[in-house]
Amino acid sequence: MKVQRHPLLSPDLGTQREVVSYHFGTPGTGKKIYIESSLHADELPGMLTAWQLRQHLTRLEQAGALRGEVVLVPVCNPIGLNQRLQQSFLGRFEMGSGENFNRNYADISGELIAAVEGKLTADADQNVALIRAEARRILEGKKPASELESLRLTLLTMLIDADVFLDLHCDWEAVMHVYTGTSVWPMVEPLARYLGSQASLISLECGGAPIDDASFQIWWKLRDHYGEAFPIPDGTACVTVELRGQSDIAYEHAQKDAQAILNYLTWLGVVDGEAPPMPALSYPATPLSGTVSLTAPVSGVIVHRVAVGSYVRAGDPVLDIVNPHSDEVTTLFAEVDGVVYQRHFIRFAHTGMDIARIAGAKALRTGKLLGA
Repeated sequence: MKVQRHPLLSPDLGTQREVVSYHFGTPGTGKKIYIESSLHADELPGMLTAWQLRQHLTRLEQAGALRGEVVLVPVCNPIGLNQRLQQSFLGRFEMGSGENFNRNYADISGELIAAVEGKLTADADQNVALIRAEARRILEGKKPASELESLRLTLLTMLIDADVFLDLHCDWEAVMHVYTGTSVWPMVEPLARYLGSQASLISLECGGAPIDDASFQIWWKLRDHYGEAFPIPDGTACVTVELRGQSDIAYEHAQKDAQAILNYLTWLGVVDGEAPPMPALSYPATPLSGTVSLTAPVSGVIVHRVAVGSYVRAGDPVLDIVNPHSDEVTTLFAEVDGVVYQRHFIRFAHTGMDIARIAGAKALRTGKLLGA
C-alpha cells in the first residue's frame, strides 16, 4: 500500500487541510477502481465501510491477490468534517459559499473535444486511453481559486481515469440504493445485487453537476459530438452507493458492505478468485426521473405509516401530518407504484418540505433530478 497526501489550497493563515489516498496494487496492470467516502462529511457509514475495505485490501495486496489498482479515499472531505455550529455537524454544504460539496464539478467536455481533435482512431481501447490521458492533463492544469475548488479538482483528478468509480454516501433514513448511468447499468448491476440494493436509479444526467456526472458525462458528450465516426465506449462506470441512513453505522453493516464490494471487485477481475453467485435483485432498476417526492402541503408532526423499504401502490397511505392545534390529520398518498427508498429523519414538517421519495418505474420528470 502506498499513501499519498494531497494538500488543499489554504483558505486562511495557519490553516492547511489535505486529502489522504491509499493506493493498492500496480497501476497499468488491469482495471483501476476508485472508491471514496463521505463527500457529504456528515454521511459516515461509508467511512466505516472504507476502513473495513482498507484492512481487506491490505491483506489481499500482501497475498499478491490484486490485479490492477484500487485507490481508496476514506475521508474525502476534510473541509466538511471541520464544520460545526453549536454542536451540530454540518457536512453537506460548504459554509462559506453555501454550495453543496457534491455539486458544481467542472464540465471539461468542451476542452476535451478540442484536445482529442484529430487524434481519435478506429480502435476503442486507444481512444479510451487517449481521452483519459487528456482529461487528466486538463484537470492537472487547472488552478483552483478556493479551498472548495481545490477539493473538487483533487478528487476529480484522482478518479478521472478509473474504470469504476464508487462514491459512498448515505441518506437521512433509507434502504440500500444506488444511482448510476443508464448505459453502464449492465456493468453496475452485479454490484447492486451483491449490496442488496432495494432501489437502483439510473439516468444519463442527474443535473446540478455532482461528481459522478462530471466523470461520466465526458464519454457520452464525446459520443454525441463525434457520432459514429469513432468508437467511444463509457470509460468510467460511476456509481453513487447510498449505504442506508445516517444512523445506520454498525460493524455488521460495514463488514457486509465491504464484502459486497470485494465480491464485485472479484467479479470485475481485480481481486483473484471466483466471484460468489449473485443474489437476486429485489427491485428492478428504474429511471431516476421516475422518483416521486411526497411534499408537505401543511406543517405539523410527521407520522410514518409504512416502513422505509416498503413497496406501495398508487393510492396507498404513506404518512400523516398531524396539526396539534386544529386536530387536522393530513394524509399523503403514494402517487405511483414503487419502493419508499428514502425519507427525512426529522419528524416535523414545514410546508413545502420534501419528506420521502418513491422509486417509480415510469419517467415523469426532467431537469435537476436530485435534491439540494
